[in-house]
Amino acid sequence: MSGRGVWLRARARLRRFPALLAGCGEQAAAYGRCVAAASAGSAELRRDVCLREFRALRECCAKEVGPVRQQRRWQQSDGGEVMEVK
Repeated sequence: MSGRGVWLRARARLRRFPALLAGCGEQAAAYGRCVAAASAGSAELRRDVCLREFRALRECCAKEVGPVRQQRRWQQSDGGEVMEVK
């Protein structure tokens, strides 16, 4: 496996990130506001201060990425048969 191929795949994934994140604008803005407020002035940002907002953003991103990832996954149907999801 070449190192170049790894970087090309990583860049391809990063190029898709803005489009995937576009559906999570509200959650991203809420997380950004929380981080900005928590670190305003001389205050130091502490761990888990914006955990609720981060989890909402993470969940939204997972939902946005989910359909992309599931294009090639296999799922078991209700009848016990294995079928490809497209």
